Amino acid sequence: MDAVDAARAWAEAWDRGWRAHDPDVIAARYSDACEFRSHPFREPLHGRDGARRYTEQAFAQERSAQPSFTDPIVASDGRAAVEYRASITTTDGTQATLVGVTVLRFDDAGLVVEHRDYWAMQ
Repeated sequence: MDAVDAARAWAEAWDRGWRAHDPDVIAARYSDACEFRSHPFREPLHGRDGARRYTEQAFAQERSAQPSFTDPIVASDGRAAVEYRASITTTDGTQATLVGVTVLRFDDAGLVVEHRDYWAMQ
């Protein structure tokens, strides 16, 4: 799978999984060899299970989310960047907006082997 198709499949899985708060939909897009960094100053998580654990923890803080993703920007080396935005209602009813960019690298099967997130919440 080429990086453009892999990045689009990743964004679609995140969109579907985030709206439904279904970590398995998202985790399926990650390789067992993945390094997953959810924020520049956090320790990395590893593999599909690491991606699943991260989403479980994040979704536990949300009542609902309405994400949107831009078309990926793909470099000649196969890396991709995808910008996203989400309107979130937290479990206590607070409204928040999350905006960020995920930088990705994929294996030949189109699964994520490197995930780096840069985001801010207001």
